Amino acid sequence: MRLLKIVPDNTNIGFVRIRHIAFAITALLTIAAIALVATRGLNMGVDFVGGVSIEEKFVTAPPLDEVRSTVNRLGLGEASLQQLGGANTVTIRLPVPESTDPAATDQMVEKVKTALAAKFPGATFSNYSTVSGKVSGELVQNGVLAVVLAIIGIAIFSWFRYEWQFGVSTAVAIIHDVLMTLGFFALTQMVFDLNIVAAVLTIIGYSINDKMVIDDRIRENMRKFRKMEMRDLIDLSVNETLPRTVMTSVTIMLALAALLIFGGHVLRGFTAAMMLGIVVGTYSSIYVSSSLLITLGLKPGFREDRKSSAPDGERVAPRDLR
Repeated sequence: MRLLKIVPDNTNIGFVRIRHIAFAITALLTIAAIALVATRGLNMGVDFVGGVSIEEKFVTAPPLDEVRSTVNRLGLGEASLQQLGGANTVTIRLPVPESTDPAATDQMVEKVKTALAAKFPGATFSNYSTVSGKVSGELVQNGVLAVVLAIIGIAIFSWFRYEWQFGVSTAVAIIHDVLMTLGFFALTQMVFDLNIVAAVLTIIGYSINDKMVIDDRIRENMRKFRKMEMRDLIDLSVNETLPRTVMTSVTIMLALAALLIFGGHVLRGFTAAMMLGIVVGTYSSIYVSSSLLITLGLKPGFREDRKSSAPDGERVAPRDLR
C-alpha cells in the first residue's frame, strides 16, 4: 500500500521569488486588521467587560428588538444581545447588580427567565455567568501580558538558538498571526473572551513550532552548503519541510472541523480562531518569516562556521526552482 503524499518529494517551488508580493499582501492585511480593531472594536465577553451573561434558547429565532425591550422593561440595566450558533439561541448581557447580596444575581436571572418565558412560550434557560468589573480588568491585563510575554520569549529564544535575524523574523510572523486573529474577530464581532485568548496562545505555539522546523532546516543547510546563494538555500529548506508542514496543518484542520461541527456554539469561537490561526500561521512561516531572513541580511554559514573553509564535495550550485 502506497503512503499518502499530499506534497510530492521532488517539489521545487520558488517561494523567495514572490517574497515582495507576499510582503505587500501581509502589510495590507495587517493594516486592515489594525483598522478593523480600531474602528469596530472587539465584542468583549463578560470575562473582560464584567457583567452577567444569560443564555436563553427559543423555539424559533426571536425578534431581537422584542427580546431587548422585554428585558429592558425589568429595570435591570441596558441589555446587550447576541445570537449564538443557531439563530434561536441568544446571549443576554446585563450589568452586574449594584447590590452586594450574593443572591442578587440569582434574582436578576430569575426575573429574566420568567419574563422571557411569558413573552416567548417555550423559551428555556441554558446557563449564566457573572464577572465583576475589577476581575474583568485584571483578566484583560493578564491576557495581554500573556500574549506579549509569549512573543518576547519566543523571539529571544530564536535569537540565542540561531541568530538575531531569526528572532526578528519570528517576532514579525507571530505578531502578524495575532493581528490577523484580532482583525477576524473585529470583522465578525464574535464574542472575544478567555477562550479566544487561549486560542491565540495556542496559535502562537503552533506557529512557532512550524517556524522552528523550517529554521532548523535552514540552519542545517547553512552549514552544509556554505557557498549556496541565500535565496536558493531558503527555497531548498522550505521545500524540504513542506510535506511535513502541509500534512500537520491538514490533520489539525480535520480535527478542528469536527470540533466546529459537533462541538456546539460554546466552542465555536475557539475553533474558528484556531482554524484561522492554522492557515495564517502556515502562510507566515512559509512566505513571511523565512523570506524575511534575506531582507534582514542573513548570510550563508552559521556564526563561527562562516570563517572556516568549506569542506570538499559540498554543494554550491543553486537548484533550478521553477
